[in-house]
Amino acid sequence: MTAAPSKFTFDLDLGHRQERNSLVTETAMAELLTAARAEGIAAGRAEGERSATANAAKAQTAAAEALGARVAAMAAGIDDARKQTISEAVGLSLSIARKLAGGLIAREPTGEIEQLIAECMATLDGVPHLVIRCDPQLADAVRDIATGRMTTSGFTGRLVVLGDPDVAIGDARIEWADGGVVRDIRKLSAEIDLKIAEYFAARGIRNEETEQ
Repeated sequence: MTAAPSKFTFDLDLGHRQERNSLVTETAMAELLTAARAEGIAAGRAEGERSATANAAKAQTAAAEALGARVAAMAAGIDDARKQTISEAVGLSLSIARKLAGGLIAREPTGEIEQLIAECMATLDGVPHLVIRCDPQLADAVRDIATGRMTTSGFTGRLVVLGDPDVAIGDARIEWADGGVVRDIRKLSAEIDLKIAEYFAARGIRNEETEQ
């Protein structure tokens, strides 16, 4: 008698398998979340570092630009101060020179005229006549000076001294047949002012006294 085959029941606990699969899925999910969190933190940190580096670079650039502007301003200020110092020094020198010249002329009005006469007579050999024009108040004194110079210079021409109201005191005009010389303190002062103004203009310096 043949035994009856036993039924194959697969002996599976499906409820238990479902629970194990669920546990595996949750673990994997947790690992993924942990990995994602770690990756996010790393990415955030890297981005923060890049942002901080960029901000630091911008801050350094801004600081360098500000420093450059301050240095340029300081250099310009120093240059302006130097120009101002030169302008004031020249102005003061001009003022002192004019006062000294005025005082010298007032004290010795014939001093420069005598020197001019001496220079002319020393070089005018054979000139037939010499005319000296000066302030009328100084005519007699200048005539005496010129006459005295004739004896030491060897000048033998005719001497004429004329008082001219158009000639300022301390100035003189000496004329001969084919030439002459002039001492004009106002013209000389104007020439000095012009030279100083040209010097200032070439260096970008303003000076109120020479611009008047």
